[in-house]
Amino acid sequence: MDVLASGEDAGGRKLPSNAWMALRRLGWTVSPAEGIRVNDRIVRMAQEQAGRTLRSAKWGADLTAGVLATWPADPVNRTSEEWDVVREAVPGGRYVPSSVIKGRTRQIAAFERQYGRLPTDGFELEAAPRIARMLLLSACDGQQATIERHETMPGRALLRLQLPTRPDPRSYKDWTWVACSTSLPPTIPASAVLHLPTLRATGRQIRADLAYTHAVPKTARTGHTVALGVDWGLNTLLSAGAARLHDDGRITALAAGGMFRAASVLAKQHRLRRHSELLHAKAERYQRLINTDGHHALNGKHAVLAGEISAVSARRSNLDGALAWAAARWTVDQAITAGASVIYLEDLRSMEARGMGRTMNTRMSQAVRGQITDRIRHLAAEVGIAVATVPARHTSKHCPQCLNPLRHRKAPDRPTTPGWEWAICHFCGWQGDRDMGAWKRIAARGLTHQTKTVTDRTTGAMVIRSVIDTLEAKAVITPAALKTSRKDRSKTGPTRGHTTRPAPRRRRAPSPTGLSGLAGKRPEGHAHTDRPRLPRAAHRHQDVTTISTPTTGHRPRGAARGAGFHLHAHATPPRWTDPPPDTTSDMGSLS
Repeated sequence: MDVLASGEDAGGRKLPSNAWMALRRLGWTVSPAEGIRVNDRIVRMAQEQAGRTLRSAKWGADLTAGVLATWPADPVNRTSEEWDVVREAVPGGRYVPSSVIKGRTRQIAAFERQYGRLPTDGFELEAAPRIARMLLLSACDGQQATIERHETMPGRALLRLQLPTRPDPRSYKDWTWVACSTSLPPTIPASAVLHLPTLRATGRQIRADLAYTHAVPKTARTGHTVALGVDWGLNTLLSAGAARLHDDGRITALAAGGMFRAASVLAKQHRLRRHSELLHAKAERYQRLINTDGHHALNGKHAVLAGEISAVSARRSNLDGALAWAAARWTVDQAITAGASVIYLEDLRSMEARGMGRTMNTRMSQAVRGQITDRIRHLAAEVGIAVATVPARHTSKHCPQCLNPLRHRKAPDRPTTPGWEWAICHFCGWQGDRDMGAWKRIAARGLTHQTKTVTDRTTGAMVIRSVIDTLEAKAVITPAALKTSRKDRSKTGPTRGHTTRPAPRRRRAPSPTGLSGLAGKRPEGHAHTDRPRLPRAAHRHQDVTTISTPTTGHRPRGAARGAGFHLHAHATPPRWTDPPPDTTSDMGSLS
């Protein structure tokens, strides 16, 4: 593993990036069993899979070696000096999340409790890696497999590859070409170039992990004026909103922002996790009782539990994947709608939930933030939107308008009850949801620190590693000017604007008289003209003139009783001083 990870062969030449070519350069060959006839492309796929497994295991072995070399006095709580030492011993330890180092420390501590000593290295700590049942067709060429789009149907592709007709092919006659028609998902553009997929056996089905290449707009690290800030939460998984950087250095919020709520999905995920833990505990108990007895009566039950554990794990994986894609799609759509050229995410790789109870800590630690971040980068790259992570320090603690510490309360109508959901600033008067204030801080911090954005060489991800105090002082959201809404219906002030000719309180002309001598279609109040204004109601419900069902105990809010259009509308039928004339003869002549 050290020789393969060094990147150089015995002659000092650089090893190829393809794993199978690197193994052949080092002279590590492999051949099929005696009597089995396969072509060289099959050997390439085996070497490619072995080389990738060795390269991935190298990082875990180096991490274990670094933790063992700097084993702390108290594995549960490292001091700040011990943290600095272990990060220096681990390759790239400066950027490794602390949760990864803590997880490997717990694994070593469990080995020590079981065997009474520390492991020698990572190979003693972990078992040999399992090899997946898959075919890496990327290591082949046209003599083994080809793929091309359908001529008339761009949504379908034809995969042709050579497969054996028997489990132990004895000659090349036992190999034949097989054509597999594949349906392409609508996310693959019609102009994309298809590459040979990786075939995986899942039960009785064969799935293809298809890679493709197509041109996308180039993203930029700097020069952004509109950014989308994204904050992480628990039940409210994501809170996002856009902010604009003006030419004079001011930063303003473009809208109130939005939330991606996934409380029901996360609750189901939590139930599946608890169910999985119970199944694992029961299976471990059976294994201790069985020990090495191959004919124990509990072997059948243990096998059933193993199958149930696999099924629950698959359900959890599918649920996490669906949630990650949905959250990523929502985030990128928000950025497209706001016209943002960059998405700033809160960097929570090193966050470890504590102090909120056992259940809440576990739910926070089980969040699929890493998957969501990867999906956001994938979808944003297709539309030319950059994605960068910013430090999470004090994004929810300080006010987005004045950077002073916030006071967190239970709810806006309970300003004296301690809580965490509602934030109040007693310096500038800002108050709002904790997560909504956090995305403003993240967007403002990203816009002011965009010149400090760097690209990680190993992952290619953009990241802002530290916060500069001089730039942080400018990362404030300028409040928008207050505007009076003309749609205010609270009845606390005038409900109509001041005009030079106000509308009358009553109709100035009576409604037209019908042919039958009855009143017109609309009641116009009292027909007397000596009244300067409409009469007030003697009581709230005006007998037959009330057009809605009375509500006992109802009191109008701000409106005068008996006047104005409110929850109850009162109409007065017309009252005539003289009876209407007899129009029978007129009606007869008309008929």
